[in-house]
Amino acid sequence: MKLRVREHDYGAGDEVRHEHEAGWKSRRAERARDPVPLSHQVAGHKYGIHKVGILQNFDGTVLKQLQPPPRGPCEMHFYKQVFAQDCKDPHLLALQQHLPKYHGTWSTPDKPNELYLKLEDVAGKFVRPCIMDVKIGRKSYDPFASQEKREEQIRKYPLMEEIGFLILGMRVYHIASGAYISHEQFYGRSLTKETLKTGLATFFHNGEELRKDVISIIINKIHDILHWFEGQKQLHFYASSLLFVYEGSLHTANTKNKIEALKGQRYRQAESENNNAQLTNSKLKSSCKQANCISIHNAIHHVKKVNGFGSHSLHHQGKGITTDMFEEKNTVSESSKGGKEENVEVRMIDFAHVFPSDSSDDGYIYGLRSLLFFLEQILQD
Repeated sequence: MKLRVREHDYGAGDEVRHEHEAGWKSRRAERARDPVPLSHQVAGHKYGIHKVGILQNFDGTVLKQLQPPPRGPCEMHFYKQVFAQDCKDPHLLALQQHLPKYHGTWSTPDKPNELYLKLEDVAGKFVRPCIMDVKIGRKSYDPFASQEKREEQIRKYPLMEEIGFLILGMRVYHIASGAYISHEQFYGRSLTKETLKTGLATFFHNGEELRKDVISIIINKIHDILHWFEGQKQLHFYASSLLFVYEGSLHTANTKNKIEALKGQRYRQAESENNNAQLTNSKLKSSCKQANCISIHNAIHHVKKVNGFGSHSLHHQGKGITTDMFEEKNTVSESSKGGKEENVEVRMIDFAHVFPSDSSDDGYIYGLRSLLFFLEQILQD
């Protein structure tokens, strides 16, 4: 006796199966569009480690979770003010080019009150991005910070007042090994006046050579930011950073190539943390030999003596290092290995402590000039 399968039973089962497959594919597509932790973050709050962090969005932007008040609202107000469609302030309009582009806020449907700032991924166009985060200014706390907070920040890096900047983190692509060398915040805090130049030069060494072409372009870009600060007296920046990015792959230097940029994005999303090999002290010393990294203690002393800097009062902030030091620019030509401006980015980031003012931001200006001084020294060696 043959078993007969009724058509309507078979059809119903087939329909359920197709619905299940369609639902599974839909959920998979949704997961592919979910933001993921930013793979190339070198400093700041990291998602999964801290309560707040930075995510990488599927559309090529980054999502920075809004910090608790007053820091988060302060940063959001700053971005809205600078990128307002009806903004007519010439200083704010000129500032836009030095910031990541602002694309409004973002939140998930299930947590609409948990806001993220939606920003341009400055490193997104690079295939092998080398990234460094440097905090700028003589103070890493704002005028409203408690005495406890001030003492805490000073303890973290006592040289901040004198040097004017602090390396918060970096990752450098070494072309021979095909791996990244990473340093986090404790690396920057460990640098002294004698080792700071060496530590800074590490970011520009790819394991085979010092990228002087990149240093030259970065110097020009910092000068542009310095020029903006010297012309404005309406904002003061505290605990803000400069983000440096350059293309580490010498064979894919054309960063405008969308195909290569897409490959780079996929690579970063899939790369293993094992590639973030840690550089040992012996390797650090050998990799910086070509930079001729010497002590700069005498250089700082000379700068102070020439400019009469000694007081720590607000009146003297930023007077220790002047623009006269940088009138003579190094004119290193662009390298045939990709030393083009589109292969290098310098952007201001982190604006949770920006306050209105009626005077120039001497602390930030001091930090920029100090950083320029060190970069010029590395370039000349």
